[in-house]
Amino acid sequence: MNNGNFTVCGIVEIDGKILLVRHTYGTAKDRILVPGGYVEDGEIPSKAVEREVLEETGVTAGANAVFAAQFKTEQWCIVFTMEYISGEPRSDGYENSEVLLLPAEEAVKREDITNMSRKILQAYIADRSNVLGKSDYLSKSGTPETYEIYGV
Repeated sequence: MNNGNFTVCGIVEIDGKILLVRHTYGTAKDRILVPGGYVEDGEIPSKAVEREVLEETGVTAGANAVFAAQFKTEQWCIVFTMEYISGEPRSDGYENSEVLLLPAEEAVKREDITNMSRKILQAYIADRSNVLGKSDYLSKSGTPETYEIYGV
């Protein structure tokens, strides 16, 4: 089951270009944005973003740091920077109609990019290193599948 209140998205850089998708529904229909989606019940956000990027683009990427967080009273979204591992970018033909690789500086100038993705990429251009890295600390009550802490 998907939980529409908890979402993730990922900045994946491949050969100096950012992985983007053209959305097919909702308020972002026909606009480009960084890939992402809902966190499933029982899923940790870093695994959710890895799953969503793979499902939407065919690209395997690993979450390595928290870049930003968006909070609303009814929803949150965690933005991860991700390390490209493998795969040729391709559309899933369902949630998106196209996958693009664009330099961040070009993407932010486009009229068809979502406002949130523009803001995320503008911050990424300004300071890619401004992240909360994943700690190796593990809570006594947690496991790597159920517990992560960033920035500590």
